[in-house]
Amino acid sequence: MTPTGTATGSQTGPQTGPRTGARTESAHAALHARHRAVLPDWLATYYARPIELTHGEGRHVWDAEGNRYLDFFGGILTTMTAHALPEVTAAVAEQAGKILHTSTLYLSRQAVELAERIARLSGIPDARVFFTTSGTEANDTALLLATAYRGSNQILALRNSYHGRSFTSIGVTGNSSWSPTSLSPLQTLYVHGGVRTRGPYAHLSDAEFTAACTADLEDLLGQVGGRVAALIAEPIQGVGGFTSGPDGLLAAFRRVLDRHGILWITDEVQTGWGRTGDHFWGWQAHAQAGPPDILTFAKGIGNGLSMGGVVARADVMNCLTANSISTFGGSPITTAGALANLGYLLDHDLQGNARRVGGLLRSRLEAVAAGSPLVREVRGRGLMLGVELVEPGTDTPSPTAAALVLESAREHGLLIGKGGRDGNALRIAPPLTLTVAEAEEGAQALRAALAEAAESLGGPAAQGGNAL
Repeated sequence: MTPTGTATGSQTGPQTGPRTGARTESAHAALHARHRAVLPDWLATYYARPIELTHGEGRHVWDAEGNRYLDFFGGILTTMTAHALPEVTAAVAEQAGKILHTSTLYLSRQAVELAERIARLSGIPDARVFFTTSGTEANDTALLLATAYRGSNQILALRNSYHGRSFTSIGVTGNSSWSPTSLSPLQTLYVHGGVRTRGPYAHLSDAEFTAACTADLEDLLGQVGGRVAALIAEPIQGVGGFTSGPDGLLAAFRRVLDRHGILWITDEVQTGWGRTGDHFWGWQAHAQAGPPDILTFAKGIGNGLSMGGVVARADVMNCLTANSISTFGGSPITTAGALANLGYLLDHDLQGNARRVGGLLRSRLEAVAAGSPLVREVRGRGLMLGVELVEPGTDTPSPTAAALVLESAREHGLLIGKGGRDGNALRIAPPLTLTVAEAEEGAQALRAALAEAAESLGGPAAQGGNAL
């Protein structure tokens, strides 16, 4: 059974719609004032008047005033299967009634079983798995392993990249919007390849683009003193706006890396678990070079639980010589939920659903884009789709347009994300149980939001081609 055409969860509850009244403004405004008084100023929130989400079912969520939204962002690609998925809820509740926490100082049956499944799925031979609480911590661990294994703090990363918010992961973030400091324990060297349609190689064919980026990598390595530890790369850049190089680019990089003994870390925090539809892992679009040395994961596997981890071949994972534990990584409750979530995903072929419904959604978005003066490009694959916005009639990135569309989409009952170095890309990543009807509904809401944003910016709301 696949979820196409059916819903997970009853979707019961208030049906008041997304339009907000005075009482909503008052309730949300009061909570926002408390938020601003006690939480950091740099803690980003969406919307001019932020909202509180209180519960969800399937692909829908409700805010504190009962307004229902179709969720096309899933808590930043974290609600992978569905909100309130009964199988996950039952597994968490059952485990909560037994024991919540033990730490890695004790054996955990759930952690071993989950690690066994992930090791098999990773494609990495003789794999070892270490659980963390987040993608940031997973990437930190991967960088620790690579630098210890190679005896070097030199790291290659892609321009426009994002790998987390810790001190170390910020040090390999090539996106200035998310890099608050230039200080780092690492020496990071940035290479081309993360953005296909902008930059000095945008005019080239895919083959020429790959050749140019590979030559850039070769040239860079020829000028580096010392030995580079690893390349860390997102197969599709998440915060960067769902951008990527051509399929096979990382395979071409890998051939260069192998000649120098440099490790390949694939950051699958957002691309993993079948979200791209065509592949279970993002690295498999570059599979000519074989599996990576290290793979990091998080977000979707927990379906909202704080779960992340690292997979590496045994000699890399076991290279650390000091003692180490994880107090919260792979806890009984998170691994129980993740096991149920992963089982549901595999049993219901959600990767196939991402491919089928994602393909439909992309075609609908491309039709919408053809009629909007704001849209420069629709990109991505499966249920990981980006829409880049520009000032009407130009190629200039427009963060203003993205902000307007984000607000308008919410008014039309649709939650989406945004990203890109300039903040001008819409990020669309619904739970993988998305139905055909919901894909159509979301595309219609986005069409209306784009039209309203274009009108607000003083341009025509549409120029034909809006039919879905």
